[in-house]
Amino acid sequence: MIYAEAIQFLYGLKIFGANFELENTRKLAALAGDPQEKLRFIHVAGTNGKGSTCAMLESIYRAAGLRVGLFTSPHLVSFRERIQINRQLIPENEIVRLVAEIRPLLQQFPPDHHPTMFEVVTVMALKFFAEQKCDLVIWETGLGGRLDATNIVMPLASVITNIALDHQQWLGDSLEKIAAEKAGIIKPGIPVVTAADAPAALAVIKEIAREKNAPLILAAAGDDESRLAGTSAPPLPGEHQKRNAALALATVEVLRQDIPVTEEKIREGFENVNWPGRLQLIETPAGQKFLLDGAHNVAGADTLRTALENNFLAGRPVFIFGALADKNWPDICRLLAPLAAKVFTVPVASERTAKPADLAACFRRANPALEIMALENLAAALIACKNEPFVVITGSLYLVGEALEQFGFSPVAAGERGLNEWSATKKE
Repeated sequence: MIYAEAIQFLYGLKIFGANFELENTRKLAALAGDPQEKLRFIHVAGTNGKGSTCAMLESIYRAAGLRVGLFTSPHLVSFRERIQINRQLIPENEIVRLVAEIRPLLQQFPPDHHPTMFEVVTVMALKFFAEQKCDLVIWETGLGGRLDATNIVMPLASVITNIALDHQQWLGDSLEKIAAEKAGIIKPGIPVVTAADAPAALAVIKEIAREKNAPLILAAAGDDESRLAGTSAPPLPGEHQKRNAALALATVEVLRQDIPVTEEKIREGFENVNWPGRLQLIETPAGQKFLLDGAHNVAGADTLRTALENNFLAGRPVFIFGALADKNWPDICRLLAPLAAKVFTVPVASERTAKPADLAACFRRANPALEIMALENLAAALIACKNEPFVVITGSLYLVGEALEQFGFSPVAAGERGLNEWSATKKE
């Protein structure tokens, strides 16, 4: 088997959709030797900010000298981004080996209860991290938490970034319901740290923590400022990153008896954190600036708007916007339309893409004076705005990943973004 064939095998698992239960993952992990029993985890859930918080935690513990595994999704360009050790992508030959070793185990499942791609990848990651003797794994949920495949682990701490409306068709149509799913990662007696501040959501988290006798620590933006005085930390732009930094710091504090980290290493970790595609500013040799941000839900778009108003806005930028049809793109368009000088709408490289013409019409309704053009792809949009000084590319992480590829900031990974595609088969 070669790498392309391993990726094709994972593509083949997409027919099994997404399965919201833990039985298959537990069984597959057991067949693989229960690698999770050999590892220590920080389990991270939430609506937005999961990736940034994971990146901060990873950077701090790596600065402290630990061998740190990082499991995140979706990937921007290469599937290998999902499984990293000390921020090195898993090698292609290891993907090939893990697929070859796990594939025979799948024969022990009935055809009507076959593991999904995410379940298989979750166990692949556990197996790799255990084999590589990671000291700690920063472990991000895929969707939700309670019935997410990642929830078979017993972490040192559970972390919940925030709660907002997203994936309502799977997680519920209210903050309370979504909070209950995210808080499903809370384990009996295991500390839980959260930056959630929506009263309805926080009430649910508090109640579940109380029921499970899990110590609850609340983190708020600004909690970290005195600790980080005199540093450039964190270099991830945006006011919202102060909350994520406070959350990461509170988590490190909670675990200090288990994993000691000095103040110097905390600062070093914050100063060197890197997380592409989230308010990422790129400047071309010609001086043109691009801001890339995967604002794929209303809360994310509101964060982008705040960042533009407070940190970036020097005149109105041009927007290149593409979104998935199953996201709340009408409200995202309405939020961003007043900020734009002009908008180019494009399709996202996904079978679930929203139509550029529909996106353009929505921007036009929100701001009738706006110059708007629906284009056939990102490449055409980049040509159309080649003389614009400041361009914002946003609406979907798929689009951000494509932009990073176009700019040469990520290795070309032909067709691997399609592995982010999924549809649910059942929910319990």
